[in-house]
Amino acid sequence: MPIHLIWGDDMAGRESCINDLIEKRIDPAWSSLNLTRIDGSECSEAIQALEEARTAPFGLGEKIVLVNNSPFLNGCSNQLASLFEEAITLIPTNTHLVLINTNKPDGRIKNTKAIQKLVKSNLATEKSFQLPNIWDERGQKELVQQITEQLEVQIEPHAISALIEAIGNDSIRIFSELKKLSIFAETEQASNSGKKAPKLITHKAVKDLVSGISTNSLQIGDSLLATETGEAISRINSLLDNGEPALKIVATLIGQVRGWLWVSLLEQEGERDVNVIAKAAGINNPKRIYVMRKQLKGHMPEFFLKQLGQLLEIEASLKMGVDPKDAFKDGLLRII
Repeated sequence: MPIHLIWGDDMAGRESCINDLIEKRIDPAWSSLNLTRIDGSECSEAIQALEEARTAPFGLGEKIVLVNNSPFLNGCSNQLASLFEEAITLIPTNTHLVLINTNKPDGRIKNTKAIQKLVKSNLATEKSFQLPNIWDERGQKELVQQITEQLEVQIEPHAISALIEAIGNDSIRIFSELKKLSIFAETEQASNSGKKAPKLITHKAVKDLVSGISTNSLQIGDSLLATETGEAISRINSLLDNGEPALKIVATLIGQVRGWLWVSLLEQEGERDVNVIAKAAGINNPKRIYVMRKQLKGHMPEFFLKQLGQLLEIEASLKMGVDPKDAFKDGLLRII
């Protein structure tokens, strides 16, 4: 009963893992019959996935049933849970049920516990692909390095920094840009040397070829913290012009400012335990508190309360249909 759990918000990493599985298991000549993609967010589709997983492949190769937005391990109806529990014991050895989700499987529910036992028995696999936090520069650099290794290309250290500055932790766009840069590097180096040379992505190539988003929501927050409203608006417009959803931007900023508010309030009350502060602020890495203390020096909780209120007003304006650029401009200008 080959079952694969693939979860996390790194869509590029997930997709790469899925493609590798397809290449290894599916005979291209029989892919139309042996590769099934299903959206599990619909109950009827989820049930169909379980029925598909109980059938053997046709012809040569193996069979794969991909279930995007899998409901089975993150809370589902009792009926669906019972069907899943029954189905996993009936999956043929040459059929693979692949459960894909953004969220981590809920370890408290019965289905997840059953699958975890299979993982320990090597009857199922689990792979997670999580993006580094937008402030986690080291994690973002490691993400770029992983993708370059996957593409079998080298990259200059300064080029990594430039790419992160331009894109942030958008793994799909990082993969796309690195693929483009690797082709450019191969072509340029071959023309210069007259023979095939190792592919090296340079800092200059990143600066010249990676266009579009040149900022991220974290940098916008830093501009707000420094009361550089014009800079913040300019960065927001850059994101909006490159297709970043307005509600996603404001949600990130609200979360950022809310975290600052908690840290500021607890600091004012004399709390020194970074673990306590991190838990209250919803920050996974307590070490981040040391950096935030330096960032927030000189700002009182009232400053962040005012910012939070105005950002919530911007969110309300966006949901009422106000033009995103106008909503952010009007709202941010009222912050100061």
